[in-house]
Amino acid sequence: MKTYTAVVEHCPDTGLYVGYVPGFPGAHSQAETLDELNRNLQEVLVMLLEDGEPQLDAEFVGTQTVTVS
Repeated sequence: MKTYTAVVEHCPDTGLYVGYVPGFPGAHSQAETLDELNRNLQEVLVMLLEDGEPQLDAEFVGTQTVTVS
């Protein structure tokens, strides 16, 4: 079993949650709920992994708060 970190945002225009796995080309989805988004991302990852473990373009490190004046 492999665990990936997804970045999740909420789109105020559509009301949908949008998620993607940083550095994993094609690993993105959207849904009305967070649970549905998680299931959608699982399905996408399973399909993408059928061709083998990808070479990730980047590694998720974390988030930062940036303050500007």
